[in-house]
Amino acid sequence: MAFGRFERAQGEAPLADINMTPLIDVMLVLLVILLLTAPLLDGRIALNLPRVSASPAPAEPGALLLELQRDGRMVLDGQPVSPAALPARLRARAQTDARVELRIRADSAVPYGDVAQVMAAAQAAGLTRVGLLTQPPGAPSPAAR
Repeated sequence: MAFGRFERAQGEAPLADINMTPLIDVMLVLLVILLLTAPLLDGRIALNLPRVSASPAPAEPGALLLELQRDGRMVLDGQPVSPAALPARLRARAQTDARVELRIRADSAVPYGDVAQVMAAAQAAGLTRVGLLTQPPGAPSPAAR
């Protein structure tokens, strides 16, 4: 009886490479998330409001917020509006509710004449309640952030 070794068949060598498919999937998901959230990151409007020491007005539900930017653009309740279309939008809102308040948030660099024209357009549209928003003296300006 001879003792010998059985020959073993050599199997395939183990894979030493990294499987890139899961890494690429994760990277593509992160890219999609970035593309969806990027437009939402710059959603604020930087305005330098005049600084006065007055108590803040209570928040009123249903109030219209009109923002006047230093470059002449206007934003009504988060939607850009042209100066020509503003009276029609104000008139449409006044017809649904005449007691609605228009709150004007104007940058300190906006000429007083522009604010006065907006107030006149609101009055002509039938809105009698108009408020001017300011910033407390100690608060940092949004443009400095």
